[in-house]
Formats: sequence, structure tokens, C-alpha cells
Amino acid sequence: MARTLSDRLCAVLRAQMGGRTVRPPEGASILWNAFMQLSRARSCGPAGPNPIGFPDIAAWSSLMRMPLEPHHVVALTAMDRVWMEHAYRREDRQRVSGALSPAALDAMFG
Repeated sequence: MARTLSDRLCAVLRAQMGGRTVRPPEGASILWNAFMQLSRARSCGPAGPNPIGFPDIAAWSSLMRMPLEPHHVVALTAMDRVWMEHAYRREDRQRVSGALSPAALDAMFG
């Protein structure tokens, strides 16, 4: 069974978050870079990082003059789900450890 673009990008993102050196799938570097730029600009709330919204994706697409097809948006939102799951898993481990880290303090008080 052929893996979709979203599946391939998400697998590479998981590998990167696991500490491996990765390269985006062939032909997907534009989406990889788009996700990295969108992720760096994501907002944070009292509970931690917020997901990348459709308005963020539309604004990026417009500002960069990079038209996105629906399957591109599907890939970006799938990558964001993977990123958010990883971020909140890591944040939960920090809370459970009992140590008050700067990140935990920022998450509590913004």
C-alpha cells in the first residue's frame, strides 16, 4: 500500500522529534519548510502551544505567494497533530516529574 504524502511527512517529523537527523521526503521540501515556519510562529496559551489554525496556513500561503492545494493543507494539519501530541507528551512528563522548569513556569503564567 502506498503511503500518502501526509503519512511520509509525519513519519519523518516523528523521527526528527525522536532525535534523528532527517530529510524531508523527495519533492516535499516546500511543505516541510512551510510547516517549520508555521510552527515557529505558533501561539501559546496558558496550557502550552496552540495548534496551527487554517487562518495561519492561509496567511502564510498568501504572504509567501505559495498556493496550497487541499492535500497540502491536509499534510500540514497532520504534521501539526503529530507535533502537538509530542509537545504535550513532553510537557506532561515535565509536570509529573515535580521539577519546576522555566517552561513549566511559562506555561503556568504565560
